[in-house]
Amino acid sequence: MPREGETPTGPDRSGLRADCANCFGLCCVALPFAASADFAADKAAGQPCANLRADFGCGIHAHLRERGFPGCAVFDCFGAGQQVSQITFGGRDWRRNPHTASRMFEVFPVMRQLHELLWYLAEALALPPARPVHADLRRVRDDIDRLTHGTPETLVELDVAALRADANALLLRASELVRAKIPGRRRNHRGADLIGARLSGADLRGANLRGAYLIAADLTNADLRTADLIGADLRGADLSGADLTGSIFLTQAQLNAAKGDAATRLPRTLVHPAHWRPARKAAGSKP
Repeated sequence: MPREGETPTGPDRSGLRADCANCFGLCCVALPFAASADFAADKAAGQPCANLRADFGCGIHAHLRERGFPGCAVFDCFGAGQQVSQITFGGRDWRRNPHTASRMFEVFPVMRQLHELLWYLAEALALPPARPVHADLRRVRDDIDRLTHGTPETLVELDVAALRADANALLLRASELVRAKIPGRRRNHRGADLIGARLSGADLRGANLRGAYLIAADLTNADLRTADLIGADLRGADLSGADLTGSIFLTQAQLNAAKGDAATRLPRTLVHPAHWRPARKAAGSKP
């Protein structure tokens, strides 16, 4: 039987998915960005984006890429926005309660990191080969979950780096247990500079790609089954035809930053981004 708060396939992550309707546009205000390929303009932390509407929605949400804001299109708060807006600050928005603004904007990036850790810990708890560390994963998960319900003052004082280090040690152990099931040589590209690398058709089953720079890499038709992709930078990487089924710690935000097509195979918890291409037709096929 599943434990409380868990589904038959692992912990319930519904609260770790962004619910913009219950957020006060915090990612559009609290975080800074600089004019670049990801953002069409500069914005300081705490300054509302020019595209933020009065109802806290984005005025160009359906056209972010075309209007020069692909960085916004790939951002994921892991549900931190609604947690801070509705739980930490009890539904008091920063416009009608300006005295809360600066502290709310401080809390949001902290909460985002906590929720990201909860997402990864939940995934690790759904991995059967990681059972030897499930008890420790639950303990850390429960400790972090309790912290997310703290006051604004306790949240901004948290040592997030220490929390990440503790959780990451367990996530790495879970990864090792999962990838150990893959026969043969498992490549270690942890933190590697693979920008623009030609990896079309590469056998990367069970590879360690944690924190690897795969920007604009050619991963077409690559086999990434059971590869550890936590923190891998997939901006502009071409995943067309690649097999990512069973890959671990891959997020929707990473996929949204990459390129792919309908033939790209994904873990069942993730979906093909709307901007990806249809499947490529085989040579000689009829139109």
